[in-house]
Amino acid sequence: MARTAYDVIIRPIITEQSMEDLDIKKYVFEVAKDANKVEIKQAIEEIFGVTVINVTTAIVPGKKKRQGAMPAGYQKTWKKAVVKLSADSKDIELFQDMV
Repeated sequence: MARTAYDVIIRPIITEQSMEDLDIKKYVFEVAKDANKVEIKQAIEEIFGVTVINVTTAIVPGKKKRQGAMPAGYQKTWKKAVVKLSADSKDIELFQDMV
């Protein structure tokens, strides 16, 4: 079964640091752990109708968490992608209301 663009892109990451880079057209997303840069680029271009010029990825390890006296557990490990759009590309509307 083929993956859709919505299987590759899980959610946008809304943090202070990611909002700082909106003026230079950099956007941050959580993506599927097994997605590669080509799949991420194609998915972003298909969903938002923009032109992607660069994709960087990073694996974010899960943090150690505990509740009370219970033994410690871990949050999930996930993959993040920072997507740079071309200068003549339109902005992604999803992020515009956040600024």
